[in-house]
Amino acid sequence: MTVTNAQRAEQARPYSGYHQTWIGQSDVELTRVGPGTPCGEYLRRYWQPVAITADLGEQPKLIRILGEDLVLFRDRQARLGLLHRRCPHRRASMEYGVCETRGIRCCYHGWLFDVDGRVLEVPGQPAGIEEKIQQNVTIGAYPVRDYKGLVFAYLGPPEKQPPFPVYDTLEIPDQIMVPYKAPFGCNWLQVLDAILDPLHTAFLHSRISREQFSEGFGEIGEMKFYERPSGYLGTATRRVGDHVWVRTNELVLPNFTQAGAAFAADGTKARYFGRTAFSRWVVPVDDHETLCYAWANFGDRADPPEYNTPEGLELIEQGELFDRPYAEKQRFPADAEATEGMGPITEHEKENLVPSDRGIVSYRKRLRGLIRQLQAGQEPPHVSDIWAGPVPTYGGDTVLSSPIDPTADDGATLRRMGAAVMKIQFAAEDKSGAVRDQAVIADLKKLEAEGVSQ
Repeated sequence: MTVTNAQRAEQARPYSGYHQTWIGQSDVELTRVGPGTPCGEYLRRYWQPVAITADLGEQPKLIRILGEDLVLFRDRQARLGLLHRRCPHRRASMEYGVCETRGIRCCYHGWLFDVDGRVLEVPGQPAGIEEKIQQNVTIGAYPVRDYKGLVFAYLGPPEKQPPFPVYDTLEIPDQIMVPYKAPFGCNWLQVLDAILDPLHTAFLHSRISREQFSEGFGEIGEMKFYERPSGYLGTATRRVGDHVWVRTNELVLPNFTQAGAAFAADGTKARYFGRTAFSRWVVPVDDHETLCYAWANFGDRADPPEYNTPEGLELIEQGELFDRPYAEKQRFPADAEATEGMGPITEHEKENLVPSDRGIVSYRKRLRGLIRQLQAGQEPPHVSDIWAGPVPTYGGDTVLSSPIDPTADDGATLRRMGAAVMKIQFAAEDKSGAVRDQAVIADLKKLEAEGVSQ
């Protein structure tokens, strides 16, 4: 439905419920993720986490990712395999298969499949049939790898498989990384949007119900968005007493996200280039369900070790526990309630976007462009095309001492300070590891000592 100016005028009147009962359309191009859909094809060009390694036992595990029902297993050589659910013989489900030394055997007629989908055995057939089947039949299979407790898969065309990306925050020495997953009963785009929505933290996570993280989150501050070669950043620069807190949320396209610490930073004491609370992928299960696969990060650069508990992981993800009584969800809503409350797929046509949604508007536009380019035959870029080593990232916190100047416009001071902090980080992105950290921290301390010019 195309809404006319006259219809919008009717909808803007008091008690205009009658004029708003029409069903708005969702953004099909960005929300449909099944095989063959434009967005589904785009997402399949990237490595996606599909399971937590520790959840995979001796039996195969049925999973659903990007609208596909798949079976993940580990054979007796400890090799990982990811196959289509149905056996190519008579379509029995491989979730009931038996893991053996050379692969997985179908429970129904004993066909044995290697981790790459090849047929290894076809029992009980006349001479020559097994060889014929081996030459002409496979079960659908995808490359998989275990990385630090998460299982990743590549579901795209084999000839287009990109290098596996490694981000700098995943290589920090002495950092404890704990895998977790967070379920959302809605489309992936609704979950992803929040990472470039700094304003929501001040309300959803602070002002509306209770301080889910710290008092400083309730300060709206000054927001700014940055487009980078591999994605987007959204900063919120807040005044907390005599400190300026620059918190950076990050999206690496298509769906890798990072943010500042959940509990290590509250804006009340100095913090120089603190890193992310979580390293997280927003992965579509299908059009109506999403799983966030992530590591919660603990250490001097991330969150305090005392939050390394099952409950702590959930608090880091959204500020509240996942499984709560409905009455408590109403009193203290968190990200799941906000995103799932939009419906399985929100009516994008009914959105009324405002300047604070600038980051969301920008990344959706770029996402749409990449999807359309792929449809036209141009493969999307990968971080490995830009960075030879670990990918430099920015999600994190910097808190600098900067007492308020009663003679100056503090909003302008916050804007300058936020921009200066990000400029320092961008200037060091050609460096890596400890060299980058030392360069950024030294310049941040210099900025703190000198302040920002009027």
